Amino acid sequence: MPEPHPAPEPRGEPRHRRPAPLLFEPPEATADPEHFFDLESIEDPRELLGRATELALAFQAAADRAMEFQAVAAAQLADPKRFDRLTDEAIAEQAEWTADYARKMIEFGRELMADRSSE
Repeated sequence: MPEPHPAPEPRGEPRHRRPAPLLFEPPEATADPEHFFDLESIEDPRELLGRATELALAFQAAADRAMEFQAVAAAQLADPKRFDRLTDEAIAEQAEWTADYARKMIEFGRELMADRSSE
């Protein structure tokens, strides 16, 4: 699993760009391996590039946000004030991380929680 850090900004594109909405696909569409958010039906390459780029940005934003939630959850589970506190190794095992990565995520989660509480 990669280290916790933001994705690099695309050249010339501001990071604040609102990502495309991630819509759930109907089950029959996901059964077709060639089907992916209806991109295969777009014939104009400019339109295809635009929509594919929107989806890539949306998936990256979703992955970044999910990683932040992972970090906060790891920090909460490792909180020494909890009677049922988990060790770094137990968190790593549950999340399928290395113990070193779990420690980094716990620290990142603590930073996120401190930032949120100071706002």
